[in-house]
Amino acid sequence: MSGHNKWANIKHRKMAQDAKRSQLFTKLIRELIVAAREGGGNPDTNPRLRAAIERAKEASMPKENIERAIKRGTGEIEGAEFQEIIYEAYAPGGVALYIRTLTDNKNRTAQELRHILSRHGGSLAEPGSVGWVFERKGIVQIPREQVANVEELMMMAIDAGAEDIKDQEDPIRILTSPEDVMKVKDTLETNGYKVEATVGYVPKNTVRVTGKDAERLLTLLNALEEMDDVQEVFSNFEMDDAEMEALLAQLGQ
Repeated sequence: MSGHNKWANIKHRKMAQDAKRSQLFTKLIRELIVAAREGGGNPDTNPRLRAAIERAKEASMPKENIERAIKRGTGEIEGAEFQEIIYEAYAPGGVALYIRTLTDNKNRTAQELRHILSRHGGSLAEPGSVGWVFERKGIVQIPREQVANVEELMMMAIDAGAEDIKDQEDPIRILTSPEDVMKVKDTLETNGYKVEATVGYVPKNTVRVTGKDAERLLTLLNALEEMDDVQEVFSNFEMDDAEMEALLAQLGQ
């Protein structure tokens, strides 16, 4: 069974491979601005900014673009004011959605979200309706092919602050508190692992979707991800591997 994690990894790889897309740079610049505004412009003391810089570099964003976005966040240069707004929603099959946006016009964002959700069988939910399904966690991912000794990896990660390890997945996922994610990342990289680290929302329970609901769900997620104002979409669905592969091929993913 696969679900949100596989979908998110596919979308991440697709956008990273197409780094010249203006939409990707738009999302990364907004993340840099807000991260710098909320935690300061020094990545050594601002884990969120450090993660945003690493993602921008991975996407081959020019250094001057990164520096300009950080200066906009710290107020050194002027620019649009973005605010982070979380929207909660329902998707086909009873799937919960937690949608993180960065916007300079919350009315526009809410209106566009309602339109996309209703067109694909979903709906906005009242605040708190589905938020309880998700926990904010640090997420460190390691390709399984890098790991020769899973037990050794687990002990190393736990000593660095890991809370849980999903070692049956590929990539292997290590969950931490948001504050410890970079400590775990640094420890593993020091020991030769190449990892990706971020902070996101992990579901406490999952819902299996099949058939028409599965098709409508993936179509909806794809439409949401295409919105400039949407930074990330978290969900709690599970889906059969073969069915997801077939639907992704149908969607051209």
